[in-house]
Amino acid sequence: MIIVSGKIFVDPEGRDGYLAGCVEVVELARKSPGCLDFALSADLVDPARINVYERWETDEQLAAFRGSGPSDDQGAAIRDAEVSRYRISAVEPA
Repeated sequence: MIIVSGKIFVDPEGRDGYLAGCVEVVELARKSPGCLDFALSADLVDPARINVYERWETDEQLAAFRGSGPSDDQGAAIRDAEVSRYRISAVEPA
């Protein structure tokens, strides 16, 4: 299992618009083969931060969905990002 998790930063006044522009991406991801979960959300404390969480069955399925990455407009809106990929070898109930 692959988890992609982290945070991206946009201008605070543009965050709601950025997230609105991501609705289709979230819908497409959740319908994609191998996607177990996909979420982008506004941070409750930092008005510039967007939290990223994705869970995929395999690297190949993640790569197939990703394609070329964010659109030019989305990419231009990102001021900073800290997102990492994690390979999970076991899952246990919390």
